Amino acid sequence: MSKASCSSKQTTGDLAWWQLSLIGIGCTIGIGFFLGSSLGIKLAGASIIFSFLVGAAGTYIVYSRLAKMTIQDPQEGSFCYYAGKAFGKWAGFSCGWNYWCSNILIMGSQLTALGLLSQFWFPDVPLWIFSAGYAVLSFFVVMLGTKGFDKMEDLFAIIKVAAIVMFIAIALGIYFGWIKGDGGSGGNMPNTIKEWMPLGLKGVWSSLIYAFYAYGGIEVIGLMAMQLKKKEDTLKAGTIMMFFLMILYVGSLGLAVSLAAFEKFNEKESPFVTALTNYDLSFFPHVFNGAIIIAGFSTMTAALFGVTTLLVTLAKDGDAPKLFQKKLQFRELPLPSLLLGVVGLAASVVCAFALPGKVFEYITTAAGLLLLYNWIFILLSSFKLEKKGKVLSVLGLLLLLLAISGTIVEKTVRNGFFISILFIALIGIVTLIMQRKWKKGGGKKLKYS
Repeated sequence: MSKASCSSKQTTGDLAWWQLSLIGIGCTIGIGFFLGSSLGIKLAGASIIFSFLVGAAGTYIVYSRLAKMTIQDPQEGSFCYYAGKAFGKWAGFSCGWNYWCSNILIMGSQLTALGLLSQFWFPDVPLWIFSAGYAVLSFFVVMLGTKGFDKMEDLFAIIKVAAIVMFIAIALGIYFGWIKGDGGSGGNMPNTIKEWMPLGLKGVWSSLIYAFYAYGGIEVIGLMAMQLKKKEDTLKAGTIMMFFLMILYVGSLGLAVSLAAFEKFNEKESPFVTALTNYDLSFFPHVFNGAIIIAGFSTMTAALFGVTTLLVTLAKDGDAPKLFQKKLQFRELPLPSLLLGVVGLAASVVCAFALPGKVFEYITTAAGLLLLYNWIFILLSSFKLEKKGKVLSVLGLLLLLLAISGTIVEKTVRNGFFISILFIALIGIVTLIMQRKWKKGGGKKLKYS
């Protein structure tokens, strides 16, 4: 994820629409796709490609509604601002904190994934040791406040896309018979319903959360749309971004599930590495694994920057203790805000120590769900604020509810649902307490104009 804020200040920018599309692709492609898609394949088998098509449709609806609100009323606070405008201060407050919590879980998911990927080379090293190492390294990168970090993000985005393109090129080489191995000279797409859906419709239903999670990042593009030269280009930028992502995701996953049996995929290895196991490509797993680790670490560190910045803004808006807006003279570093983000990372390390076998699955599911709860806020805000597109908003809500409910019916991902509900309950309790405080003290009013 990228840097985020929930301020209601209007700004102008100089980004072209195609630049926003590229930033969106860089923000979106991450561990959720490279490793999280394995969890989806375990549930849906080859039908994961249909889950990703449904995910693309639902994600595009959410983005299109957010883009319409941005065009009509450009605000730096984006979805947080629109939630407050539609339903009151409680909505903006809870939306901001839900987004902060979702990013903390996303960081935890990425941190755990980095540990799992590193075990590819060092299988005997405990997961929590890798997680702790990456957490400390990420903290020091943020502490240094490297000015060139944003530019490095562009390079990391190229690495992520190049890794997928490399897999697609190799997979096509296998199909055309240029590359041979124990798996034969070509792929084999499933021929029966059982091969397409090994666990039935319930498996496909439960896999939707991982498809939606892989598209997570569109709300960040809503925040960054304020930097466009022309705000009316917001929808075009998102449309191009979503089309490119859908082709990249569905195409690469379609090739992956045709090159390896359903039983071979697992959450400890990228599906793209699994797909090429039977072929004489000894270099690929190491190169691909390294590329994912580099990209995943950059995304996690950017997320740590993001939650730190977001908490500072929440504090300035009166939605978090004033302590969190304080900055050190050294590089203007918001140390209290950063340390709270680090506490979230530490919790992930503890989980990796206590639940090494299931932590990635649980945290990834919960992170995806919190992300979808924010998307529900976007659609509900659009339904109330926009005169047109109400049918589209309802359709989007149904798709999101379909993905959320899918985590309840499958016991292997149900714990992730309960974790997300715990977060929502805590945010809800704090919101109720704050509402009483706002009423008692006259409240700090948000200005919506």
